[in-house]
Amino acid sequence: MTTISRFMGLARDIIFAHIFGANAGTDAFFVAFKIPNFLRRLFAEGAFAQSFVPVFSEYKETRSREALIDLLDHVAGSLGAVLLFITTLCIAAAPLVVMLFAPGFYDDVDRFALTSEMLRITFPYIFFISLVAFSGGILNSFNQFAVPAFTPVFLNICLIGAALWLSPLFEQPVIALAWGVALAGFTQLAFQIPFLIRLGLMPRPRFKRNHAGVKKISQLMIPAIIGSSVAQINLLLDTVIASFLIAGSVSWLYFSDRLVEFPLGVFGIALATVILPNLSKQHANKSADDFNHTLDWALRLVMLIAVPAALGLLLLSAPILTTLFQYGEFSQHDSYMSSLSLMAYALGLPAFIFIKVLAPAFYARQDTKTPMKIAVKAMTANMFLNIAFVLPMVLLQYQAPHVGLALATSASAYLNAALLLSALKQQQIYQPQAGWLRFSSQIIIANSSLALSILYWLPALESWSNWSLSARILNLLALIALAALIYLLSLLLCGMRPHQLKR
Repeated sequence: MTTISRFMGLARDIIFAHIFGANAGTDAFFVAFKIPNFLRRLFAEGAFAQSFVPVFSEYKETRSREALIDLLDHVAGSLGAVLLFITTLCIAAAPLVVMLFAPGFYDDVDRFALTSEMLRITFPYIFFISLVAFSGGILNSFNQFAVPAFTPVFLNICLIGAALWLSPLFEQPVIALAWGVALAGFTQLAFQIPFLIRLGLMPRPRFKRNHAGVKKISQLMIPAIIGSSVAQINLLLDTVIASFLIAGSVSWLYFSDRLVEFPLGVFGIALATVILPNLSKQHANKSADDFNHTLDWALRLVMLIAVPAALGLLLLSAPILTTLFQYGEFSQHDSYMSSLSLMAYALGLPAFIFIKVLAPAFYARQDTKTPMKIAVKAMTANMFLNIAFVLPMVLLQYQAPHVGLALATSASAYLNAALLLSALKQQQIYQPQAGWLRFSSQIIIANSSLALSILYWLPALESWSNWSLSARILNLLALIALAALIYLLSLLLCGMRPHQLKR
């Protein structure tokens, strides 16, 4: 279901590139969309989900159904009240929010005004989508993963519809996308409600000061706000700095980030979503061996899939961007500039996915402080790396200083992942099981074969721009299929078998 959602997201971005290109208007929309989207990942998929699911699982395993429903009702009331306050405040103070997140837009009066206008339209999305995450956490805890994973498809449908049919009705067509975002939030929540009713777990919002369960979730959320979303905070810092760079920088980073988000979402977020309720249940039942085994299994899957995905994005960055986006308003120059940042982001893809898997090991134990401390270190490093990479590029008049932002994000992600893994070992939460040396050797050999095959058969970059759409697609699919086949055959020749990957 997550794969379907990501393919729809890819189709959405192709349509965006074709209709709107990469310019000041799209920069304005991406900032207006990124701000509530950032808060969504911070409060919804991030801090709230990581704090709510372990507590909800504990209630589910150790308390009565009446206590479980009482928890849901009071979480719904408290969460709804907080979201309503934040949404109302940010709509009223939209220009101030834009100044905070994209200060470089302030000197461009038209772009600043357009961003503020669209932010007022998109911000209610955070209210609805956080409630979507709340209901999704309930469904995931009952092992119903398909519905929450499919729900984002409605966001893509609404945005595609807005781009194709609503945008011609506006004097500034890009404003239609903001209305698409607002509609999507309501639609996604409406889609999940019948499934909650079927489980008999439709919350009835109530508010009680000092409710024990709500208080516990709130206490866990405070450090988790930073700890679970460091990658998103780093990407937001990229947007702030990119707003000072040449027009198009925000859009180039957006399109390259979206392609990295594809494997991250299809595999990383999906895996993290599945293991968190399981780890929470194992911790509640004091099953330390099962906890360790589940985490070890997840880390091996990350190595198996994230490394070849990163290599593929790194080596095929320009062909992928040319094939998917280089039409209409999206120029060859846009493809080239986006490919540079895509390569930099691709280097960090394994670390991004490792974080998604390692952090839930702490959240399942209701420890949000350790990831928070690690995240602060990683964010601090990212800020210094941004300056260290971008400033020399600007001073030397390098044509693509936005690449430095992507490189800094990838480097800080590796620091974050390394510190998380080290903390898990030091606290004796995780101990690698037997076979990692052999497994790593198999991964290295197979990925070397994959990289050599791509480099050998990769056509010259100029050819991709000259080919027709069908020729681009066929050549790209053939390259990917060939590389995947060689990768799998290499693993088999190295002695790896499918049954070894079963949990």
